[in-house]
Amino acid sequence: MKILLTKVGKRYNRDWIFRHLDYEFSPGNSYAITGPNGSGKSTLLQVIAGAVVHTEGKLSYYPEAKANGNFDPANAYQYLSIAAPYLELIEEMTLHEFLEFHRHFKPFLNQLSNAEIASSVGLKTSLNKQIRYFSSGMKQRTKLAQAILSETPVVLLDEPCTNLDEEGIALYHSLITAYGRNRLLIVSSNDRQEYDFCEKRLSILDYKISQL
Repeated sequence: MKILLTKVGKRYNRDWIFRHLDYEFSPGNSYAITGPNGSGKSTLLQVIAGAVVHTEGKLSYYPEAKANGNFDPANAYQYLSIAAPYLELIEEMTLHEFLEFHRHFKPFLNQLSNAEIASSVGLKTSLNKQIRYFSSGMKQRTKLAQAILSETPVVLLDEPCTNLDEEGIALYHSLITAYGRNRLLIVSSNDRQEYDFCEKRLSILDYKISQL
C-alpha cells in the first residue's frame, strides 16, 4: 500500500502541531518519523493510521489491489497494524485469548499459531496467563507481536522499544529482520536504536510552522 499526504496539517485549538506536509510513503520501504518529545510524532502516526482526523489537506491510501484509486479510506484499517504505548491490551484475557480475539479481525502472517507467536516473542510459558499479570516488558512484546506479525502490508510502530530491556530490544530487531521485508514500515521515535534500520527519515520539525 502507498500512503500519500498532500498539504496535510493538524491543529489543536489554535496551535498547529504540523502543517503543509507533503510526503509519500511507498510500499517495501521503511521510514522514521523523528523529533523531540512532544513535537507531534505520535499525532502524525495516528493521522496516517486514520485514528486521528487531520485538520487540512488530503490523506490518500493506494492498496496494490486498488491501483486505480477506487478505494474507501474508511477501510484503510484492514491494511494497517499498529503498536504504541498509549494503546491498551485487554488485560482480563490470557495471551492465548487475546491473540485469538485479534485473529478474528486480522490474520497472522504464515498462519502462525498462537503458540508460535508467543514463542517468537519469548512468551511461550505465558500463553495461558492473564495479561494483567504481565510485566510492562511482556506487555510491550505482546503489542509488537500483534502488530508486526499481523498479515498487513503496513506496520506502524510508535516508540517500539518502550519498556524493553536489552534482550527485548534485540528481539524487536530480529522481528523486523524476519518479518519487515516487502512491507511499508513507519517508526515514530527519537531513539536511534528504534529506527536505525529505516532507509528514509522524516523530521516533524520541518513542518512546525508558526502561525499568527
